[in-house]
Amino acid sequence: MTIRVIVVDDDPLVRAGLSFMLGGADDIEIVGEGADGSEVPGLVDRHRPDVVLMDIRMPVTDGLSATETLRARPDAPDVVVLTTFHADEQVLRALRAGAAGFVLKDTPPAEIVAAVRRVAAGDPVLSPAVTRQLMTHVADGGGAGTRRQAAARRLESLAEREREVAVAVGQGRSNAEIASTLYMSVPTVKTHVSRILAKLGLNNRVQIALLAHDAGLLDEDGPQKSP
Repeated sequence: MTIRVIVVDDDPLVRAGLSFMLGGADDIEIVGEGADGSEVPGLVDRHRPDVVLMDIRMPVTDGLSATETLRARPDAPDVVVLTTFHADEQVLRALRAGAAGFVLKDTPPAEIVAAVRRVAAGDPVLSPAVTRQLMTHVADGGGAGTRRQAAARRLESLAEREREVAVAVGQGRSNAEIASTLYMSVPTVKTHVSRILAKLGLNNRVQIALLAHDAGLLDEDGPQKSP
């Protein structure tokens, strides 16, 4: 199946380079380009992409605002944020808003292509190590305690098994790894993940991981094997 992609970046050279690079893959089609976040809703309506590759810093409407607006829509495409920084408050906000991950602008071309493919397949482009780096280096001021309490309250709606799966997702484990650790089938893991997303009103696994981190669940020992 061809992955339909829109590239949004205010630098025409970067935009052209990304479009050329991604368009060279047999399974990726560049269906639209934009120079500012304000163009994203119209582009999405016209072209119905699977993935939007979006620069986070643009002069009129930045990628953060565009991501928040886009991911609030029903049946929104996945968003991969482009940035020049590993640990950046705007990146973290974009992930909280529903972006499926981020890639650095100096990432090798083959890895950017792989990232688009992973996101289109439903897998986040964000390792647990990167999540921890973001949490560690982005200053949260005095709101960390309040956010932890709010996250813990949201997670109270989860059943015990769902909570274990949420912790495993936060640890970056794949469905197969979660199934092996918790002694359940992969389809059952997928069902639990879908229920977690629905109960918590989240878009993707990245948001599950961030919420689990906010609530302090990743400080725990992690899911325990059943007897």
